[in-house]
Amino acid sequence: MSSIADRVTLLFRSKANRALDRAEDPREVLDYSYTQQLELLRKVRRGVADVATSRKRMDLQLVQLQQYAGKLQTQAQQALAAGREDLAREALTRRSAVTSQLNDLQSQQAALQADEDKLTVASQRLQAKVDTFRTRKETMKATYTAAEAQTRITEAVTGISEELGGVGLAMQRAQDKTEQMQARAGALDELIDSGVLADATLPAGRDDIQAELEALSSGTEIEQELARMKAQLPASAARPAAVEGGSPGRSREQETP
Repeated sequence: MSSIADRVTLLFRSKANRALDRAEDPREVLDYSYTQQLELLRKVRRGVADVATSRKRMDLQLVQLQQYAGKLQTQAQQALAAGREDLAREALTRRSAVTSQLNDLQSQQAALQADEDKLTVASQRLQAKVDTFRTRKETMKATYTAAEAQTRITEAVTGISEELGGVGLAMQRAQDKTEQMQARAGALDELIDSGVLADATLPAGRDDIQAELEALSSGTEIEQELARMKAQLPASAARPAAVEGGSPGRSREQETP
């Protein structure tokens, strides 16, 4: 039972894989992958921009703290000159705290600058990879399109060749049948001429010799009937016929006195 279920599962998976393979278009997959890479590149660039923005803010803070530290130094000198040592001490104390903050900010600024540099290099490398992939993608798409067109042309030519092959066979069969019919007709004519076969157009019991004899007999009977009819004609009717028939000598004798 388990073996049958495994076979059914394998068959279903193979059918599904074949259907997916037919439905999958490599050009669409390449375009989707390129889109995903562009999205990743956009995120990296946004990260670089965020780090750069943070570094810029830190630069502004450093400038402000440096200005404040300079101001405190000036106030301490003014207070000491005015005999206010306590004020001078307070100004220097604050300046010391600002200086500590400056040191921390400078360390953070250096770290941010290093991160920004790393992200910039990564972004440039990723941009180069994306550009290379785009070139390969377009090349592969063009190659696939050409192969697809060539396959369609080959299939069309193959179909035309098969169709022409069938037509050629039909023409050959028609020619063979025509030659067979011509040969058979010639053979029948020869058999009829030789007397082996009787002509179906003649009445039953008659052949070509009998037909010729009957034609001769019919001609003789016609001549005999014509002579009999001439004999029955009156003499007056027969005389012009005799004159027309070629008795010119007798006519000249009759005309002589």
